[in-house]
Amino acid sequence: MIVIAVIFMMRPDFSAPDAMRACANLPATLADGYGYLSPDCVHPQLGIAMTLSPFYFGPLASVAFGVDRIEKLGKDVTSLVGGGAPVLLISDPGVSALGDRAEAILKVAGHRVARFQDIRSDPLSRQIDGAAEAARRHGARLVVGLGGGSALDVSKMAAAIATDDKPAEHYALAVNPLPAISLCKICIPTTSGTGSETTKVSVFTNEKGEKVWAWGSSLSADMSLLDPRLTVGLPAHLTAATGIDALVHAIEACTIRRANSMNDGVCFQAIGLIVEYLPRAVSTPDDLDARGHVQIAASLAGIAIDNSGTGIAHALGHALGALGHVHHGRAVGLSLRAALAWNAEAEPARHASVAAALGVASEGRKQKDVLAELSPRFDAFVRSTGLAVSLSKDGLSAKDSERLANLMMAPENKAMRDSNCRTITAADALTLSQAVLSAA
Repeated sequence: MIVIAVIFMMRPDFSAPDAMRACANLPATLADGYGYLSPDCVHPQLGIAMTLSPFYFGPLASVAFGVDRIEKLGKDVTSLVGGGAPVLLISDPGVSALGDRAEAILKVAGHRVARFQDIRSDPLSRQIDGAAEAARRHGARLVVGLGGGSALDVSKMAAAIATDDKPAEHYALAVNPLPAISLCKICIPTTSGTGSETTKVSVFTNEKGEKVWAWGSSLSADMSLLDPRLTVGLPAHLTAATGIDALVHAIEACTIRRANSMNDGVCFQAIGLIVEYLPRAVSTPDDLDARGHVQIAASLAGIAIDNSGTGIAHALGHALGALGHVHHGRAVGLSLRAALAWNAEAEPARHASVAAALGVASEGRKQKDVLAELSPRFDAFVRSTGLAVSLSKDGLSAKDSERLANLMMAPENKAMRDSNCRTITAADALTLSQAVLSAA
């Protein structure tokens, strides 16, 4: 049995005195924790080399977990913004019935509900703008996001920008700070992958077709509601893809430049849960125990990347999504599959720990022998979930390698490239792109 080793920080009453809450972005002193690892430093008096680099481990989103926990949604909203509140419910069109259920729960509690469902996978900036305008028209005091990562990203971003008149693209790549005041937000994931419910990031597609992101504490949910029953209807291939997304988050967060010992506990717990429970969730859809553990793992992995970031798998995966509209979870999984052994050469100790977490025997063995099994073990696990490794049916092949490499090296992917444990050159990008597109 795996014991959940992270305590979620929860306000006992989820109360908020005002309809809107001040969500100032992190000051520079805290944001410095998101910088790259500094060189080893030496104690000025003792002359002892210190290998621990500065880091920032941020406050966690308030999390409520339980089977049928959604039934308390109306009370949660009342606790946050008071009774009879105008609420905008942003839901994935693929879970329309769940959206109807959430709306009914909110209305029974006395809240006034407006709906917004114009969402696609890798949502468009104009869809976020539309959701923000819907919140303004309704006079919403709180936004509920229900669905997969795209629905949650739209809901968080819309709530963050609804208090101002600037469009979503104004805040892309953190070029401009998000508004200091945000509408309250409740995130309810129906997939177990992106971890958006526990991050302060929203990912969307701009008018140029580029996959970009916004970042800031205004994007943190006031409450994340985890109800494993809501994930039961997810098809096997999407259960696999989203679960692999969470696994990649956890692996990258503990191996990139900004990895740190405090965050490692979160990362390795998530890896262990996914390895143990994702196959069960894929093969037995109504296994609520497995679904619940994978859902917790995805939220843990969200916390992990929120505190360390992502690396090469997301730089390449975002490019793959932009090029061929490959599902995000599958895209980052295939990207890490191609890059894992290459990355391990630059950071062998941390990758050896990942190998052990994936089930590679490590006790009494040489590090190089453990690492030799890392990439094959990851590949075997990805394939065991039924995730398709070949991209030929997606209309992509090795002839698209140069285009994919160019997208990977584009400005919108720079932060992820720079976070990676190994420096990525244009030549490296081309080699890795060829590996991803040639996989069979």
